[in-house]
Amino acid sequence: MATDDLRLRDASAVLDKAADENFPVAPFFLPRAWRDDLMAVYGVVRLIDDIGDGDLAPEAAHARHLGLRDGDADDPVRLLDAVGADLDKVFGGGEPGHPLVRALRPAAERGTLTAAPFLALIEANRQDQSVTRYETYDDLVAYCALSANPIGRLVLAITGTETPERIRYSDAICTGLQIVEHIQDVAEDLRRGRIYLPVEDMKRFHVSESDLARPTAGASVRALVAFEAERARGLLNEGTPLVGSVHGRLKLLLAGFVGGGRAAVRAIVDAGYDVLPGPPRPTKPRVFREAGAVLRGEG
Repeated sequence: MATDDLRLRDASAVLDKAADENFPVAPFFLPRAWRDDLMAVYGVVRLIDDIGDGDLAPEAAHARHLGLRDGDADDPVRLLDAVGADLDKVFGGGEPGHPLVRALRPAAERGTLTAAPFLALIEANRQDQSVTRYETYDDLVAYCALSANPIGRLVLAITGTETPERIRYSDAICTGLQIVEHIQDVAEDLRRGRIYLPVEDMKRFHVSESDLARPTAGASVRALVAFEAERARGLLNEGTPLVGSVHGRLKLLLAGFVGGGRAAVRAIVDAGYDVLPGPPRPTKPRVFREAGAVLRGEG
């Protein structure tokens, strides 16, 4: 396979994951320029997260795209460092090696985006390599400030709608979405050796790590999940005024983000808070209904 074809294949394998997210990544109703920038951002964000989670396709050549040897493909820290170096190139006017990073060039040249949000995401994934438990809820929120909040800030930058107030609302939504994802993925994260449920909350609800390893959740685990899900719902509601602060197609996009989060919480509730057999996922009709409720100003 030719080198260019290989690069395109590896990039497409990452971008194709957009269809599985809880929220719309770059829906058709947005202006083409926004869609292009959002997909470029998604590609790099997904690449960073896949490196941190060890989810890169084993046959892919991401290490080579980043100027590393194939032997470095199993070293997340080296790969993350290489993505950071590639980002320095694209935002410094250089030539990045990875096609997903190269897709950021138009936004970088226009000055629409900066490297800072991506570097925060890299730092979060570096942290994932050494920090596998979070003692307090505040510790988890601080992690979300690196792992989730940069996404909303990138969306605001792409759409030219950044203000301090909107950033605060966006941060609340993104942290809420991240916590929902952590709740959905308790079993998967545990298989990776990670737990994103605060240790202090596990103690409060008398939940042990062995309880999380069971095929189905007992009463204590369900109570803990319900508690964390309500926290996530509260954060989504806290950030919902962001939707009313904008207009037009951006309003629809942001309603989709919040609606996707609310629908995911509803899926967790409908599963009886038993997330251990697998992640409860919302249906698309449920996401549309929740997004519509956000647009109508319904809680």
